[in-house]
Amino acid sequence: MPAPEGTVAAQSFLLLQRLLPKHLLTALVRRLANVRYAPVKDFLIRTFIRAYDVNVDEIAAPVPQGFADFNAFFTRALADGAREVDASPGSVVSPVDGITSAAGGIDRGRLLQAKGRQYLLRDLLATDLADAELFENGEFATFYLAPYHYHRVHSPLAAEVTAARYVPGSLYSVNDWTVRSLPRLFARNERLICHFRTAAGPMIVILVGALNVGSITTGWTGTVRPRKTGVVEDLRLDPEVPASVEKGGLLGWFNMGSTVIVLLPPDTCTWRDDLVPGKQVWMGEPIGRLRKP
Repeated sequence: MPAPEGTVAAQSFLLLQRLLPKHLLTALVRRLANVRYAPVKDFLIRTFIRAYDVNVDEIAAPVPQGFADFNAFFTRALADGAREVDASPGSVVSPVDGITSAAGGIDRGRLLQAKGRQYLLRDLLATDLADAELFENGEFATFYLAPYHYHRVHSPLAAEVTAARYVPGSLYSVNDWTVRSLPRLFARNERLICHFRTAAGPMIVILVGALNVGSITTGWTGTVRPRKTGVVEDLRLDPEVPASVEKGGLLGWFNMGSTVIVLLPPDTCTWRDDLVPGKQVWMGEPIGRLRKP
């Protein structure tokens, strides 16, 4: 159960995370998740399915023999028809299977992280200060992907990728305890910021790294591995990969789980009334409507 903000349990958990060698632990998890020795990877997959009650009926490949390693299972594709992408004109669809952390307006450059905690848009976007102005009073939605969720990320709208930037940072957990307790969490952690052009205007989809997230992958950037320090990097987009993606089309995936943040400019969309913290969403379902479809 999530710990209320400020409790001894939550603060102790934060202290533990500050002391842990997070990047080293994440690297070790990545190595284990990529072990291809069948007895080991099959044990990991079966244990994970039991622990998190994963619905194997919606998985495209046979389990566990259809996966070369645990990471391949974790980033699995779903069987055809497992998710329906809402095709109605003007709908904005969920990019993930996940739990809504927060959604609403960007109030004078501030986003809600959790009740009582806000953080700055310009900190989230790092060097993208000009882009921050475009989204200054726009809309945001933040979704947490728990370990049991499907971990691929899809496009909320039909779009064309224009840029991708990697921001190095920490790897704090993004579970509810940490979100409620650690200020500026999403602006502290590493993240891959993907910029898109849509018929409704610009859109940003941010893949936020976390503890044990071994890497973040998109078709345009390849696999980006965590690094603790360094400069913000403008990633070269692979010219062989089509820039355009349809609504609900695949953007990328986490190698282990984390958080996705969607940003839209002012007067672009209205979120569903029930898109509140704790709300479960499924990839492809409508989460909002464009104001000018």
